[in-house]
Amino acid sequence: MKTTAIAALSLLTMTSCGSDQTMSYERVVEVPVYVEVEVPVEVEVPIEEAEIWIDSFTQVSAVDGVDIIWVIDTSGSMSAYQDRLLEGIEQMMLSLPTSGWRLVMIPTDPAEASTEQQFPLVPGDTITEAEDMYSNMNSGPGESGFDAVYSYIQTNPYSATWMRYDAALLVVFVSDEDDQSTMLSTPDEFISWYVARRFGNVFLASIVMQPEDVSECGPYSGGSYTGVRYMEATSALFGSILDICSEDWTPGVSDATSQIEPYESIQLSHVPVASTIRVFVDSVQSLDWTYDSATNTVYFTTVPGGGSVVEVGYVIQ
Repeated sequence: MKTTAIAALSLLTMTSCGSDQTMSYERVVEVPVYVEVEVPVEVEVPIEEAEIWIDSFTQVSAVDGVDIIWVIDTSGSMSAYQDRLLEGIEQMMLSLPTSGWRLVMIPTDPAEASTEQQFPLVPGDTITEAEDMYSNMNSGPGESGFDAVYSYIQTNPYSATWMRYDAALLVVFVSDEDDQSTMLSTPDEFISWYVARRFGNVFLASIVMQPEDVSECGPYSGGSYTGVRYMEATSALFGSILDICSEDWTPGVSDATSQIEPYESIQLSHVPVASTIRVFVDSVQSLDWTYDSATNTVYFTTVPGGGSVVEVGYVIQ
């Protein structure tokens, strides 16, 4: 990724007046010189004894609502999470705007996803309608979330009856096992296909088994496995990742919903030397921001426009 550094040059000019008498003076002119330099994103670069970090994101573009797909593992081991699943869906419905959204549930089995035909939940629907959708959803043994999303969008004619080309798209994976897709067989392959949807206005969230040393699940049992591939894909889009064994899914589901709203701030990955913070919007340095050390967050006094690339660089303390 590239950004722009600006250097100032001091120019010395000499002026003569007449043939017998010469006057000279110096005039210093600040000339902006634009130099294209390489700036890494999310890569630490040692410079002498300092480390520079660049946090970045692409601002959400204006869209006409959001289409939401919950991709749910329907295998037997998932029965333990059914109550939390429905509570999480209800929380998302309450967190969404009062208009403009549509939400469906599909299984992680690609064959079943390709024939799923339930009309989406819409504003005004309640948890009762959500429970009915969950109860009537197709189920199957497949645990291939990437392929299920592909099958539903690309091969299921019913999806075209309600999905909108000009809406944002949010996919939420829910599983106690890792993705086992074979068509889109790696997170990179899935992301490459997924980001080509909706002019790039796509978002991910994962509610999965996290590594044992940080998960609330304790020692794994009952065929549960870490959702490495789901987490890798979600992290690539800076999405929300929630431990499936968390007693309260509310914060994670709320974070997933907030992805579709324009960024008004960015919490930094590391504690910076405050005086070194620099903000660039589409490679042009911006001064329209403030830094709050208490929350380690840069707040934008002018919200960056949709589609712009925002980079915040700083020296790590």
